[in-house]
Amino acid sequence: MRFDRRTSLLLATGVLLALPLTAAEKAKPAAKPAPAPAGAAAIVDGVAITEEDMAKAAGPKWAQFKAQEYAFKRELIDGAIGQKLLENEAKKRGITVAELRQQEVESKTEAVTETQAKEFYEQNRQRFGTLSEAEALDQIQKGLFNQRLQRKLNEYVATLKGAASVRVLLQPHRIQVDPSDDPSKGPADAAVTIVEFSDFQCPYCARIPPALKRVEETYGKNVRVVFRDFPLLSIHPNAAKAAEAGACAADQNKFWEMHDEIFANQQKMAVDDLKAHAKKVGLDAAAFDACLDSGKKADEWKADTADGEKYGVSGTPSVFINGRQLQGTPGFEQMTPIIDEELQLKGLPVPPKAPAAPAPVAQAAPAVPPAPKN
Repeated sequence: MRFDRRTSLLLATGVLLALPLTAAEKAKPAAKPAPAPAGAAAIVDGVAITEEDMAKAAGPKWAQFKAQEYAFKRELIDGAIGQKLLENEAKKRGITVAELRQQEVESKTEAVTETQAKEFYEQNRQRFGTLSEAEALDQIQKGLFNQRLQRKLNEYVATLKGAASVRVLLQPHRIQVDPSDDPSKGPADAAVTIVEFSDFQCPYCARIPPALKRVEETYGKNVRVVFRDFPLLSIHPNAAKAAEAGACAADQNKFWEMHDEIFANQQKMAVDDLKAHAKKVGLDAAAFDACLDSGKKADEWKADTADGEKYGVSGTPSVFINGRQLQGTPGFEQMTPIIDEELQLKGLPVPPKAPAAPAPVAQAAPAVPPAPKN
């Protein structure tokens, strides 16, 4: 075959590559990419990158992310369920949702009195900056009323939910939290295991025992509570020794008595204070003092801390209910919906809840909008 000058130029510039395809070439099917393996998030040169790979790369942050993801999705689902229940009930009655809310929620929500608003103002005066007293009282009354309104709405929706058929199919993220051989209350085979990572010197941790006590009273043998140590050494210098004091008390089968005594006296946590607490709860003083002074229990809180870090614990308190991590400092009201779900998943009855004692008006602070900055 002879190449003239024009053909040579075409070859040199690659133009021949753009010439029309032959019929045979047109009929040849284009190569299809191989199907992605199940669970693959990306593929690099045929190798899949999975969610498990991402979890390993993220370390403890992965558990926090998944817990937050579930909490966000669940909030949206619960909101949608509540709205659907309101719509269904309004349709049954032949009224609008707004009219239903007026009849069942707004008209039954107690107004905030001027006395209650003033009481709150006096206890939180510094929060309102340059606002006049009249402006602050107006803000307080609106904020506290909106909080009561939301509480009443939640109660009404819960009533509708109890009378309806509702199934939540979203699966929570669970972490395989080892209860270890740490101090516990309740049967080892309880349907629900609550593992708390705590710091004896942490003021927020002191709010958990009253909530757990209500849980134990409400659910009885269906719940087991486990206490694990996670002293925050950088900000709580006495927490590690207090954890050792708890372990020494456990040797004498009085961990929970010591636990309650330390939390009730968080301003008295020096070594001498811990020894005084031990005497007060009836421990053998000589054996306890020798145990505490030896430092032999330090390995126990260190092991708990290492486990906690693996589970994504970065602060205290950190509570896990059947491996489901709760955010912040959960109270009884935040724990019970999860415990109820876990019981229902196992086909167990959900016990009725005793009403909580009315909270002081001052505890409604989060519902009040923040005062403008100067």
